[in-house]
Amino acid sequence: MPGGLALPTLCRFLLSWAFAIFHSAQGDPASHPGPHYLLPPIHEVIHSRRGATATLPCVLGTSPPSYKVRWSKVEPGELRETLILITNGLHARGYGPLGGRARMRRGHRLDASLVIADVRLEDEGRYRCELINGIEDESVALILSLEGVVFPYQPDRGRYQFNYYEAKRACEEQDGRLATYAQLYQAWTEGLDWCNAGWLLEGSVRYPVLTARAPCGGPGRPGIRSYGPRDRKRDRYDAFCFTSALAGQVFFVPGRLTLSEAHAACRRRGAVVAKVGHLYAAWKFSGMDQCDGGWLADGSVRFPITTPRPRCGGLPDPGVRSFGFPRPQLAAYGTYCYAE
Repeated sequence: MPGGLALPTLCRFLLSWAFAIFHSAQGDPASHPGPHYLLPPIHEVIHSRRGATATLPCVLGTSPPSYKVRWSKVEPGELRETLILITNGLHARGYGPLGGRARMRRGHRLDASLVIADVRLEDEGRYRCELINGIEDESVALILSLEGVVFPYQPDRGRYQFNYYEAKRACEEQDGRLATYAQLYQAWTEGLDWCNAGWLLEGSVRYPVLTARAPCGGPGRPGIRSYGPRDRKRDRYDAFCFTSALAGQVFFVPGRLTLSEAHAACRRRGAVVAKVGHLYAAWKFSGMDQCDGGWLADGSVRFPITTPRPRCGGLPDPGVRSFGFPRPQLAAYGTYCYAE
């Protein structure tokens, strides 16, 4: 065909053009190579405990002529990020409450990793390391996950008394914070089976069921049951709280004490009456096993069992047993104290 393309050549050209258009429309990975300067993390989930020092890795493969690195925390359930630290590779400035405990690791000139000292419960979550070079910004995301324990909580007035904000405050008063869905799911895989629905940090209301039964949502598969969207101010449920390792220790003081006598007994030993979160953490991390009910700071009476036996609550699984909220004037129990 004079002045034109031969048929085989034209076919090859059209085929190549069609494939190029197809891959462009499908988001061909080859056209989106990902971060150019930041190396992808080897592990996207970093595990730690309360009180420990955690390092969130962020490393440059090569250094741009000029740049800044911005570290932030993605707040769960909220469409915002909290700024933690900004560095230009030479100097760094911290922001907010977490910025005071955060610093750059600076293991080498391309190291932009973030070090968080004295990890707290509220530090768990998703973090972003963002490289800002004035041309094309890029970022990597990491998750800081704390080893801990989830416990259901309700006040002395009975079940379903908390709106979302009251549940959040109640967990904080018991040395915890509202659990996330991921934490509740992990607790369910470890044996948590609870019929009462409770608030989670994201604002959802759920409960974990291992053995499906009539009082717990009826027949069906085991899993995390959901109540769907709920009004944070109006609707009322229990709370699922999360706590982690302790800086101090929990110990038991025997006796037949009232609640006020329990407080005095702990003070004489340089301690305070333990909170519910303290007792759960001692059971989880220290293997505390005590077949004696004891007062806690909220007025409840509980005891931790690591090795189940017939005369220690009668249940077949380990856990923290509860006698509820007896009258504070009842002189019938010892107390659990907490000292740092």
